[in-house]
Amino acid sequence: MQTLTEPLESLEPLEPLEPVEPVRVTVVVGSNREGRFGPVVAAWILNRLGARDDLVAEVVDVAETALPTTFAADAATRAELSAITPKLSGADAFIVLTPEYNHSYPAALKNLIDWHYTEWQAKPVAFVSYGGLSGGLRAVEHLRQVFAELHATTVRDTVSFHNAGASFDDEGQLRDPSGPDAAAKTMLDQVVWWGRTLREGRVARAYGG
Repeated sequence: MQTLTEPLESLEPLEPLEPVEPVRVTVVVGSNREGRFGPVVAAWILNRLGARDDLVAEVVDVAETALPTTFAADAATRAELSAITPKLSGADAFIVLTPEYNHSYPAALKNLIDWHYTEWQAKPVAFVSYGGLSGGLRAVEHLRQVFAELHATTVRDTVSFHNAGASFDDEGQLRDPSGPDAAAKTMLDQVVWWGRTLREGRVARAYGG
């Protein structure tokens, strides 16, 4: 039997791995209704994002946008888009927060989505939903069809809050964070995988959709 006689110190050292750039996530807050609950849920998911070093986040809030439904691209609209579009085009991934209104998602969210096209392509989209008994899941299923048409990849696992108002206390803290925190970790782990993989793919070859 042969044995290794070469001294260990003569072996070439392994080169250190290059640090991986964090996945850039744009969180889209999808409701602009008076008295909306979205900011509470947004603060929670942004806190989860901030606890990780493999994700960096910024926010697009439809309540802070004024995009017309006529798609008239006048000077005011172009100025509005100049503040929104870079946050979408520069993202590696998206997390869309949506309530459920009449079994679907808000009109303001659809309007924001429809004002853009290539910005969504070949990128992962995850969902955090909230509502009554359904937890917003019917809105999520509708959104999956929309993003498929836009050549985006929707993440399988979601976070949903059933009877969302009762899930948080008056300070905006979850009464029982164990379930949502676990669901968020699963979803965000998938966002990281898809975000890195599709980012590398877009660098290697342009998407032809």
